Amino acid sequence: MHGVVMYAPGDVRVEERPDPQILKPTDAIIRLPVTCVCGSDLWPYRGANEVNGPTPIGHEYCGVVEEVGSEVTSVRPGQFVIGSFIASDNTCPHCLAGYQTQCRHRVPMQGAQAELLRVPLADGTLVATPDLPSPELLPSLLTLSDVMGTGWFAAVAAGVQPGMTVAVVGDGAVGLCGVLSARQLGAERVIAMSRHEPRQRLAREFGATDVVAERGQEAVARVRDLTDGVGADAVLECVGTDEAMHQAIRSTRAGGGVGFVGVPHGVTLTGRDLFGTMVRVHGGPAPVRRFLPDLIDRVYRGTIDPGRVFDLELPLAEVAEGYRAMDERRAIKVLLQP
Repeated sequence: MHGVVMYAPGDVRVEERPDPQILKPTDAIIRLPVTCVCGSDLWPYRGANEVNGPTPIGHEYCGVVEEVGSEVTSVRPGQFVIGSFIASDNTCPHCLAGYQTQCRHRVPMQGAQAELLRVPLADGTLVATPDLPSPELLPSLLTLSDVMGTGWFAAVAAGVQPGMTVAVVGDGAVGLCGVLSARQLGAERVIAMSRHEPRQRLAREFGATDVVAERGQEAVARVRDLTDGVGADAVLECVGTDEAMHQAIRSTRAGGGVGFVGVPHGVTLTGRDLFGTMVRVHGGPAPVRRFLPDLIDRVYRGTIDPGRVFDLELPLAEVAEGYRAMDERRAIKVLLQP
């Protein structure tokens, strides 16, 4: 099969790789009709995360089951399935509490920018769709594996409730899905923080009522202005930088919540940063497996269309251009056709 391998920062290649095999009786093999580049893939691409030699990359996936191990009972060959970027047994105490990314037997997924993928812990990880979806649904279903599920968790972690004012820090795919999630959860007002006109436009189409182009303390001041000096009831932090985290906390009213899902890079918070604000902070790697049944249903009913975050489609062979386009912010998210 063909798959993407990252050799070093800025160096991604499509190579012939061995087809995945069933290694454990709990495994499944799925064929991927589409795959994509994630914003978090840019951390190693930019050199912010170490690349230890040639590494298969990609963690977002959906597709048709080709083969299952002898102990797999919840999915079968021929079904279309979606899974999380962390494989989980969905039976340990953390999973049962709804935090499958902290599963005691968790397995980080890699190598999904390819034609085929081995999914461990298939019974706990994969959720089947009602039928074989039409091609038009594939982009939205693919987002559920990470960015839509992550944006949804940001809203849940922040405590979004009907009638609230919500601010979203970050205008990448996760932030835009956070805007969509906040509206789905009943937020009356959603403030999208974005400096890029195409992303501002999509944010408004997803339900943003206001757009703030400023950053840092100026952005905090704008949110305060928009909320009569109070701050937002809930803020979604979808970037992972120190500035974004502090911007999120300072934009939140006393007693409000911050849901942070951006992978932290250089974030420094002290007890004093939190103590004086009286803001609740919760987040981490999104347990998207918890939300998959609900989100699949919303996509099928046409309630949400998160696949619109894909604004560039390329064949897998042109993955290097996809990474460049996202790195240079010429694309929000790149869909790849294996």
